[in-house]
Amino acid sequence: MKKKALHSPSYFVPSGENPERMFAWKKYDCEIRNRKGEVFFSMKNVEAPAHWSQLAVDIAASKYFRKLGVPKTGHEKSVRQLTERVVKAVTASALSQGGYFANKKDAEIFAKELKYILLSQRGAFNSPVWFNAGLWESYKIKSPSEHFAWDEKKKTIIATQNAYERPQCSACFIQSADDSIEGIFELAKTEAKLFKYGSGTGSNFSKIRSRFEMTGAGGMSSGLISFLEVLDKGAGAIKSGGTTRRAAKMVVVDIDHPEVLDFIDWKMREEQKAHMLIAAGLSSEFEGEAYRTVSGQNSNNSVRVTDAFMKAVDARKDWKLIARASRKTIRTIPAAEVWKKITHSAWVCADPGVQFHSTINKWHTCPNTDQINSSNPCSEYMFLDDSACNLSSINLVKFLNEDGSYDFESFIHTARTLFVAQEVLVDYASYPTEEIARNSHDYRPLGLGFANLGSLLMRKGIAYDSDEGRAWAGALSALLSGVAYLTSAEMARAKGSFAGFKKNRAPMLKVMKMHAQAVGKIDWSLLPEGLEKAAKNLWKGVVYNGGQHGFRNAQATVIAPTGTIGLLMDCDTTGIEPDFSLVKFKKLSGGGEIQIVNNAVSEALRTLNYSPQEITAITKYIEEHNTLMGCEQIRNEDLPVFDCATGVIGQRVLSAESHVKMMAAVQPFISGAISKTVNLPNTATEEEIGNIYFLAWKLGVKAVAVYRDGSKQSQPLNMRKTTKPQEGFVPNFTMKCPECGSDTVLTSGCYRCPNCGTTVGCA
Repeated sequence: MKKKALHSPSYFVPSGENPERMFAWKKYDCEIRNRKGEVFFSMKNVEAPAHWSQLAVDIAASKYFRKLGVPKTGHEKSVRQLTERVVKAVTASALSQGGYFANKKDAEIFAKELKYILLSQRGAFNSPVWFNAGLWESYKIKSPSEHFAWDEKKKTIIATQNAYERPQCSACFIQSADDSIEGIFELAKTEAKLFKYGSGTGSNFSKIRSRFEMTGAGGMSSGLISFLEVLDKGAGAIKSGGTTRRAAKMVVVDIDHPEVLDFIDWKMREEQKAHMLIAAGLSSEFEGEAYRTVSGQNSNNSVRVTDAFMKAVDARKDWKLIARASRKTIRTIPAAEVWKKITHSAWVCADPGVQFHSTINKWHTCPNTDQINSSNPCSEYMFLDDSACNLSSINLVKFLNEDGSYDFESFIHTARTLFVAQEVLVDYASYPTEEIARNSHDYRPLGLGFANLGSLLMRKGIAYDSDEGRAWAGALSALLSGVAYLTSAEMARAKGSFAGFKKNRAPMLKVMKMHAQAVGKIDWSLLPEGLEKAAKNLWKGVVYNGGQHGFRNAQATVIAPTGTIGLLMDCDTTGIEPDFSLVKFKKLSGGGEIQIVNNAVSEALRTLNYSPQEITAITKYIEEHNTLMGCEQIRNEDLPVFDCATGVIGQRVLSAESHVKMMAAVQPFISGAISKTVNLPNTATEEEIGNIYFLAWKLGVKAVAVYRDGSKQSQPLNMRKTTKPQEGFVPNFTMKCPECGSDTVLTSGCYRCPNCGTTVGCA
């Protein structure tokens, strides 16, 4: 069949118009202070769109502006420069690779649409794109480092010596971990490269033989945990992206590994050591001496469980721990005993999370290549070992019209535009190893996702824990993935399907049909008229065109944490998360901050037909009491709309089950998984944690992590001091930001600093 280049329509930007001129611009003075009041970051006269908040501009300037090597000024000083260098790099690469656009005019239209999307905060790329893309094209900046990239002319992977000429653009990596000294320390080297340029990585370490097994030389192995400790120290020494303290990594161990019991207890034991050191007088800060002394603090840990194990727990049967080399049974123990250890450790310190191996591989598009063994640090990217994924996320609130209707058409256009840009980035980028570069080129997995779901539902007057809320989440996810895969089939027609498609054609088309079938399970009666037909036709198009042309990308979507880029887009909520609180702290342009009621609250009240006088009274009550409970003006039936992940005594808080049910509504339409924290009250029991894990497994969720409020050993020492404590107020125990010292917020498995944008625990 004849190849056909992509059509790039003008949508947001009229013909002949410059997207930058469609926005009012203003100058901001950026200043971020630490907890002592000392200036942590300062930059005067930063130019940005006038509708951006002070915080969004602070994040762009402090995290993403290039600080060295920019001609004339020495550093970037405008959001114009930032978006221009990124869009310029993507567009130039699309033209040099060929096949995406019929001509240069179409490429220019695409560039304008992409720039408008970024400037309007409708979408954003993952952090490594903002860190690295375009620095060579715009400023000729160099960074000596051997990476590997696809050479379009030579049709092979080549080594590169300048890390910015072919920059690292993917946030998410999965790497294999071999059972050899050489392999383990080669992994350490590769991890260091990834952390240096702002990415996160995950590995399944189950190939490493346990301390109960012999080495090839005849001695006893030092074991899994000993090597995990070495890698943990390496991660703790590196600033991610050169700007964000804390490298991000995931450690996964299979449930039948002989050392799995030690692994389950590892972080819990180490945190207890830190707690004792703090009690002895050492600093309680996360970057302090106590936490630097212990191990296991630089990774998210997960156990990889199979359906067979979950059934063994349910039936109270025995479970075998298997030697890595000989595959002989090392030990047989009750499955319930293993399960009890998992739930106890998660109760104490929130780790380990659980990844459901059988479910993950049931939805795998490329099983004929290999199974999926691991994930990235926050568990949303799950694919082959030694592969990478670049992410972008859409700000769902930006498509909500003033009359309360939703602009699905512009949402679809935004999704398509971002997905094409992500696809171009695959062969524009470089990778730390030749194998990762090859797999990235051959399979081209992408991670388009969304942010601000919790705020969108609240603004529409829909409870997060409701059938209607789950219907909206499912429908938006179905549209997102449908558009992505249809665009992927369109690009396959233009450029050819990914190299591994032929080998995996049957299973991939099977998974596409599974996605399409799931569309029929959404409760369309709760959604706008006509949307059901559009979604079903979209997925019919995916299955048909995928069968005709194949797909350009083995994966298309994930739901990421959107920690720092969520702040860049002025999102009230991250990823799939509900609102964290009804109040937040707003940064002021002259410095300092004030506590305000979330914008979504007043929007929700308008949607629910409260009068202007009632809205004023209700928001004033929230300001004074940090809760809606006791407010005379609020109707009882509307209270669920304002339920949050945490709360004060007397305030309705979302149940743990509601978090899992929301994940289950979205998961059938997502290629990868969902980064999510299931929040639990301090009073939650180990049995309740186990029930959440079982519910997630039964509902088909791929991975889940829990957090019991106040469970972190460091938290009671880092309590926020409120200026006006209210009777019944439950203090929010938080980890301090390792950069500026502000209180962080735990969302989607990451501690995110709302002051400076630093994320702890994930990229």
